[in-house]
Amino acid sequence: MRIDQMLANRGEPAFSFEFFPPKTAEGERNLLAAVMALRELEPAFVSVTKTGASTQADTIDLVRRIRAEYGIEAAAHFTCAGATREELRESLEQLRDSGLENVVALRGDPPRGEHAFAATAGGFAHASELIELIGSEYEFCAVAACYPDTHPEAADAESDLAHLCAKVTAGAHVLITNLFFSNAAFFAFERRARAAGITVPIVPGIMPITRTDQVKRFTAMGGITIPDELVEALDARGEDGEAVADLGVSYATLQCAELLAAGVPGIHFYTLNRSPATRAILSALRLMRPWETSRQ
Repeated sequence: MRIDQMLANRGEPAFSFEFFPPKTAEGERNLLAAVMALRELEPAFVSVTKTGASTQADTIDLVRRIRAEYGIEAAAHFTCAGATREELRESLEQLRDSGLENVVALRGDPPRGEHAFAATAGGFAHASELIELIGSEYEFCAVAACYPDTHPEAADAESDLAHLCAKVTAGAHVLITNLFFSNAAFFAFERRARAAGITVPIVPGIMPITRTDQVKRFTAMGGITIPDELVEALDARGEDGEAVADLGVSYATLQCAELLAAGVPGIHFYTLNRSPATRAILSALRLMRPWETSRQ
């Protein structure tokens, strides 16, 4: 089923998970164990990224496998990086012929060590161009990314919002945010997006913190703000990995509860191919049912 249809037809919020293609046999075992564990939580869908270390074929193969072997609707990430228009068409046709209906359309990151994205000859420079191709030639639900903390390459929040409007105009049906740790930043972004005329669903993307060094690296690379009180709480736990992970689960649970009470259509969890933190958070949310607060 298309993700936009899921969001429109579900009586409760849609919870979804993101994975990436593993690079080793051990990584594959970890991933499949996570998929098996998270399947019990009945996700609306999962998405599979295309990383710098993986190919488009890796993403498509994993999406096919998750759908066929685990019965979970899956969306493949497509990026403009390193691909021509014809190569993207070939991959999209493979996806279509497999019976899959959802594509997460992204520009992609610059190669490691480089600061500027350069379009492949015969390819696209912007996600909006890929989304336009998808909408003009295929029946996929096109999912696009958005950035509550503003994309790190954008000149300012206004220009970032203009790029987002271009994606929606090109045919994006659903938006999923980059990870963020300030709900105030999300709500401010959502208000600006709606004021700019964006009406498609905006799904918050949440990454449970499991390691302090890892989250600081991710946020520094992506220009993501971590609230000072959260930084202080992480630093106070030092090298105590279990304490950091416990804090990460607690913080993400509270973050999701506030978002769901405010009426967001779902939560997309960045799992990093692991299940324990996400299982704990979603299990607690299903018990709390904070989305029912928004209906009272």
